[in-house]
Amino acid sequence: MAGKYDLETTTLGQLLDDPEARAIIVELVPELPGHPMIGFAKGMPAAAVLKMANGQLPADTLQQLSSRIGAL
Repeated sequence: MAGKYDLETTTLGQLLDDPEARAIIVELVPELPGHPMIGFAKGMPAAAVLKMANGQLPADTLQQLSSRIGAL
């Protein structure tokens, strides 16, 4: 069974509004919710934000974010 979020279409803002998804984000990337560009990024699909973060976050962190949020 697929999770309730498709990271290709779900925006970062939608994830941050969901307490379960936000907890995962805060656990793995605590600086993200307070990042200066968060206002811009909230309207983007989560997958696009993760692709932009590639190189700034360890690959295993990106994988954990994708798999854990995808499993919600």
